[in-house]
Amino acid sequence: MLLTGGLKSLLPHVLRRIIRCNRHSISNTSGMAEGYKQANIVILHKSLADDFEKFCHANNGPLPLLYRSKPGDWKCPSLSSDSDIRTDCPQYRVYEHGAFTGSVKSLKEYSEQLTDMVTFYLGCSFSFEKAIQNAGIPIRNVEQECNVSMYKTAVPCYSISTFCCNLVVTMRPIPESKLEAAVLATSELKEAHGAPIHIGDPGLLGIQDLSKPDYGDPVHLHPGDIPVFWACGVTGVEAVINCRSPLAFTHSPGCMFITDLKNDSVTVGSSSEVPQVYCISQDPLHYSMVSAEATQKIKNLENLIGIDPGDRGIIHLHRPDELLKACLAISHARSVLITTGFPTHFSYDPPEENDGPPGALAIAAMLQALEKDVAIVTDQRAMDLNKKIIDDAVQLGILKRPVPLLSYRRENADSALRFLCENGNPRRPRFDHLIAIERAGMAADGNYYNARKVNIKHLVDPIDDLFLAAQTIPGVTTTGVGDGGNELGMGKVKEAVKKHIKNGNTIACDVEADFTVVAGVSNWGGYAIACALYILSTCEIHDRYLRKAVGFPQLLKKKIWLSALPSVTKKKSGSFHFVTAKI
Repeated sequence: MLLTGGLKSLLPHVLRRIIRCNRHSISNTSGMAEGYKQANIVILHKSLADDFEKFCHANNGPLPLLYRSKPGDWKCPSLSSDSDIRTDCPQYRVYEHGAFTGSVKSLKEYSEQLTDMVTFYLGCSFSFEKAIQNAGIPIRNVEQECNVSMYKTAVPCYSISTFCCNLVVTMRPIPESKLEAAVLATSELKEAHGAPIHIGDPGLLGIQDLSKPDYGDPVHLHPGDIPVFWACGVTGVEAVINCRSPLAFTHSPGCMFITDLKNDSVTVGSSSEVPQVYCISQDPLHYSMVSAEATQKIKNLENLIGIDPGDRGIIHLHRPDELLKACLAISHARSVLITTGFPTHFSYDPPEENDGPPGALAIAAMLQALEKDVAIVTDQRAMDLNKKIIDDAVQLGILKRPVPLLSYRRENADSALRFLCENGNPRRPRFDHLIAIERAGMAADGNYYNARKVNIKHLVDPIDDLFLAAQTIPGVTTTGVGDGGNELGMGKVKEAVKKHIKNGNTIACDVEADFTVVAGVSNWGGYAIACALYILSTCEIHDRYLRKAVGFPQLLKKKIWLSALPSVTKKKSGSFHFVTAKI
């Protein structure tokens, strides 16, 4: 990219004139006309224009529509004063029946065909580069004097008529300490694609090799950089290819149309509009996004369930933001496995305590409402009991449908892996997230203990194996919910259990979960997870991040989610009030 002689700082109308006259070799427009909006270009026959506009509105993350021309109109008066779309991009691409047939510097030779064609001007991420720099964040591709990297993903866009394709993204390496600043700098610049749609491992988008972009140039990450992905207007190019129109034109990726419109400085308003970033997985590296308002609500839930009615010292087990990060990970999961069951009353039949199953059902009900796959695994001896509990929950309307009930037996060293993955292949896990709530956890000596140090191993199947195996499977995360430190997953806080909980040196669970939710009563933790998932689902920032800014907001399903929340109803009879718990 040639930026000599102050070319970088020239005003848009001067740059367009230079491009129009082809006086300089400009390979891309990244870093030019700082602070001004740039645009992707798609030019289609007028018969396709209405459907393409609908396609843009249905996928406004990658395709924010700045302007649609009339047929044969080469100017865009609302974007620029003296432009000619036939000449004002550094380079164009020509497509015939979906096939790329060549690049040209000017479309003037197609002027006759253009009289029946409509031009779409779509927002571009080059427009937010100055905002990122103003936040003290380096733009690596500008530093390296190359085009930004663009990649095809495995994320399908919302299809309209003949327009269907997968999302295309740009990648910018961002120092880890600057991730939230980069999100804040871009989140309100909706016409430049807004906030990132993914932060972390490219494989989660279906991108196999960052060194081989589909468009643009490879951009090298510095030590400590995290790959951050924004929706990209080149998605429109992919839509043109798949549409197979007899003739269509686009800009060459990176060779944008530069408008006269400045990026207005945007101030984020309420806490519902302020994005926050949290790491939810190290393998693969994965960050999630949520509003400050939703974060605070979930923190309030975490404080509420942390009340210690038994005065057992569980405050010492609490780790901040574990409920939030656990629920963010669950929110991203496709399929969730829940386990519960603590046979503390070993001399009774059944020996289970009633803490655990209600919380498990609360989580399962919300997961069903969120259209996730959910199953429950429990002890073989408790299968009939749990089946009855599930059947009753369906009859009462707590669950939409029966939850598959599974049991686990250790037959060989690979049993847990084969249970969790198809044919034992770690690349094909059946579940993305495992939750243990009030589930007996294995102590350091291999036994299972209740709070009174009684060994109940003979009543407990080794479901801990699944949590240990999950630690070896990339992309599978785990949550443990407990109220005493001897529950599955509490190994993360075992030193605090040994120090602060009665009999802790003996009973402390040795098996860790990625996230540890500590509650005064474990059921409260289950109810809090269900409520936190509802909060996340109704958070616009999180919803957009989940759907990668394609398709439409899912908030219309709010009533369905609301009906799945654990609730308490009051019934009046004479002079008494009866309280009936739904869960």
